[in-house]
Amino acid sequence: MSSKINLNRVEMPKQSPEKRKRNFQEVALGYSPEQAAEEAGRCLQCKKPKCIEGCPVGVEIPGFICALRDGDMPEAVKALKRKNSLPGICGRVCPQEVQCECRCVLGKKGAPIAIGRLERYVADWELCQQQRPKCEIAGATGKRIAVVGSGPAGLTVAADMAKFGHKVTIFEALHDGGGVLVYGIPEFRLPKGIVRSEIEYVKSLGADLELDSVVGRQVQVEELLKGGYDGVFLGIGAGAPRFLNVPGENLSGVYSANEYLTRVNLMKAYKFPEYDTPIKKGKKVAVVGGGNVAMDAARSAMRLGAEQVHVIYRRSREEMPARLEEVENAMEEGVIFDFLTNPTRFLGDVRGMVKAMEVVQMELGEPDASGRRSPCVKKGSEHLVDVDTVVIAVGTVPNPLIASSTPQLKTTKWGTLVVDERGRTTMEGVWAGGDITSGGATVISAMGEGKTAAADMDDWLKKDGKWSKG
Repeated sequence: MSSKINLNRVEMPKQSPEKRKRNFQEVALGYSPEQAAEEAGRCLQCKKPKCIEGCPVGVEIPGFICALRDGDMPEAVKALKRKNSLPGICGRVCPQEVQCECRCVLGKKGAPIAIGRLERYVADWELCQQQRPKCEIAGATGKRIAVVGSGPAGLTVAADMAKFGHKVTIFEALHDGGGVLVYGIPEFRLPKGIVRSEIEYVKSLGADLELDSVVGRQVQVEELLKGGYDGVFLGIGAGAPRFLNVPGENLSGVYSANEYLTRVNLMKAYKFPEYDTPIKKGKKVAVVGGGNVAMDAARSAMRLGAEQVHVIYRRSREEMPARLEEVENAMEEGVIFDFLTNPTRFLGDVRGMVKAMEVVQMELGEPDASGRRSPCVKKGSEHLVDVDTVVIAVGTVPNPLIASSTPQLKTTKWGTLVVDERGRTTMEGVWAGGDITSGGATVISAMGEGKTAAADMDDWLKKDGKWSKG
């Protein structure tokens, strides 16, 4: 029996580095039906599947893969969407390699099942169908729910609460739905059309989406509760940038990753002048940071026509938090990585434009609280590097608008909302999840928190229980 087990995963076709590094089309091209069937056929259909334990939203992984293997695509869709309302997104941007796939038993001897790629295949198949499999929706409860923010956490709550039979309204501050999915993640990694299709699915369940609606300014959280909503979920993300706090950071040509990626992605600066959003298309670009956002910014700069793009990271490659796949893609596309390097100041010309940065070499010391080794400066290693565009991608913090206008909401010293294990905040009737509580994590972890909050919100509404935190 063991000799028949296929330990080699089916590789997914993708654009060549030479071609893709100058266009914004999706890099990964997806499986063909034959490739998907072959990869699904590798699944052992374990009686106690550990892969499900690794999924923050509990996707029925063996179930949807079995249906796919057997050619029953409608059932594959139903099995996948019972727990995950955004499979087209998750199949593209989830870090499956450290969640479901790393628990696959095939990984002990060879390559684990390509769960994310199969998830993408099933989701993309559904998008091509005129008639799509329907999911079950409970009878109307008469309860109204306000979801603030249409990012992954908010969309997950909206979908689950609509399925539970509640009337849901999503309030989105921007002019397009999707939150970080549209303003933060580039087209070549997550096409906007996929996000819009997933949002349309959530709306098809009965959720309403109100754009250009800034909760905390146009309407307060307390007003929502007094105005007929029985519960509120806050999924507003962490949309304010963090900076290095070094001299010269306010020079023209120095961007936060938030601004840079929002201009490129949501406002389509890469299609200028077709879309009237200017952005500096630098020749020598430096991106400071080592996460997925840094990879997105660096790869976007390359596509905008940069001659050189450097990722400046103060630790070594082993400590980089970015997905291995994203680092490899960036390297293939010609992005240069300057490890163990840190900027100390930026220098400008007479017009106030950035023209150089001073960097120092680092060496790694003892592990810090996160388990990564702390970087220390090598004395006398300061030197100047020519740059004409800099993107600071060292993390984000929550926008203080809602917390500052709602004193009942307790926050941490980092500005994130305090919640318990059910997603309950310190204000009765208000839940929260995603980056507003974590300070910046993954799409799927935000969705997992959304699912937890939705389940508790539904339970609380149906039982009319007392509000207790913890």
